[in-house]
Amino acid sequence: MKSKRLEENGLINRVAGSDYNFRYQKAGNRVVEDLEKVLRELAIEPKEIYSGQQTHSAHIEYVDGMNGEAFVFGKTFKDTDGLITDQTDVALFIKFADCTPVVLFDPVKKVQASVHSGWRGTTKKISLKAIERMVEQFGCDKEDILAYVGPSIDLANYEVGPEVYEAFKEFKTRDDFFEPRGEKYLMSMLDANLSILLKAGLKAENIEIERASTYTDNRLHSARKEGPDYQLNGIVTMIPSK
Repeated sequence: MKSKRLEENGLINRVAGSDYNFRYQKAGNRVVEDLEKVLRELAIEPKEIYSGQQTHSAHIEYVDGMNGEAFVFGKTFKDTDGLITDQTDVALFIKFADCTPVVLFDPVKKVQASVHSGWRGTTKKISLKAIERMVEQFGCDKEDILAYVGPSIDLANYEVGPEVYEAFKEFKTRDDFFEPRGEKYLMSMLDANLSILLKAGLKAENIEIERASTYTDNRLHSARKEGPDYQLNGIVTMIPSK
């Protein structure tokens, strides 16, 4: 599973699902083997690979190829749910189960960002923060930015409490991605994130949406479906130097 649009415009990318497990707390060093397998399948040898110790924050770190802390694979940043870089041959790696991975890429300025957007990160508009950094720090034009909204849990299988609905009170369009179900709600993570990208000024035709559900698609892991011992999917992206 991948974004063909991003690939056609120069960003190597791949969603690695149920054949892998990137939950280090449970899988241990198997995550290294699985990540190396993905890199072999992509036929890439990045100079470095970066991940974040994801905490449902809106914290985004710039990757320069040398910063970060050593991890069992590559380098990592604490309390980080987003990565951004203009460096070539440096891979970004985001983990997710039912949350939404969002990849942003400017093929003109050669800048990429990859974020993990669960409902908490979505309320904090982590995707918008990434777009703003691309514009302010790298001179990107919003009209050039391509976006890939990766697979996440579908509305029919994502029931949340009223506190989640309330957390989105500042979103004028929240009723577009919530449906009431008794005293609870069903939520579309995909459409919540899509609303942020559109309001940020990205062109609708530049946004590619993966509607495969982590809950119903056997190619993907789902925390809701798998329970406490759930496993994690991952998405790898890289700007090649040639």
